[in-house]
Amino acid sequence: MTDTFTEEATSRFVETASGRLHYNEYGSGHPVVLLHGSGPGATGWSNYARNMEVLGQNFRCLAVDMPGWGKSDTVSYDERDHAATAQHFLDALGIEKAAFIGNSMGGATSIMFAATQHDRVSHLVTMGAGVGGAHLFVPGGGPSEGVKVLQRTYRDPSLENFRDLVDIMTYDPEHASDELVRQRHQAAVDHPEHIASFAAGIGRPRPHMASHAQIAGITAPSLFFHGRDDRVVHYESTLKLVSLVQNSRAVLLARCGHWAQLEHADEFNRTVTDFLLHN
Repeated sequence: MTDTFTEEATSRFVETASGRLHYNEYGSGHPVVLLHGSGPGATGWSNYARNMEVLGQNFRCLAVDMPGWGKSDTVSYDERDHAATAQHFLDALGIEKAAFIGNSMGGATSIMFAATQHDRVSHLVTMGAGVGGAHLFVPGGGPSEGVKVLQRTYRDPSLENFRDLVDIMTYDPEHASDELVRQRHQAAVDHPEHIASFAAGIGRPRPHMASHAQIAGITAPSLFFHGRDDRVVHYESTLKLVSLVQNSRAVLLARCGHWAQLEHADEFNRTVTDFLLHN
């Protein structure tokens, strides 16, 4: 990691119609917006530090803390509209069109934005993104094992629960490091207002999920990653995506949990770079 590629050196703020947003910026070239998942303590940096330094060799990487996460402003559950925030972020930076990369909740946001803002999305990449509707392979209608741990950690953001959270998000214990646990835990406890805001929405319907009809209308070249061993969102969701989106392809990774960009960073970085440069 170079002196110019640190959290502090890449840290930026911008005022938008969705409030004050924090983001990390690195590299130059075609803009790539990277959106994190919904877990407590998630930030653009914690999700994408292992990717931005490589992707930044070819692209302008912008890893955003969405409202209610990281150093961005807090919003209530009813105020949360991440697709609108994505538009406001591009507008504030004067970006007409960007590639979108999203993990989990960030993937769902990227899908919704690509489905409703065709002219502003050049490429779509998701990792472990959920898709609504009936499921064939996932038993029951309640939250997954991973989502239950996520919700428990929002209700009780103890260090022990954060260890369980990082463990269930990953396949290989090597990636569930004490450093990552402490990083996520510290980011959460530094902003108790974020924790309270998300916890208040647990059990309510997920906002702003794209319908199958909307997803089928996505025109951007799309690349969908999923871990075969994901205990948060079953890879059936990516099978749905690749069947709905005409110009798409899927990568299913064995020995991989919910954080493909972290657990298989080298392969992810190579594959995404090639996809963005040649599609």
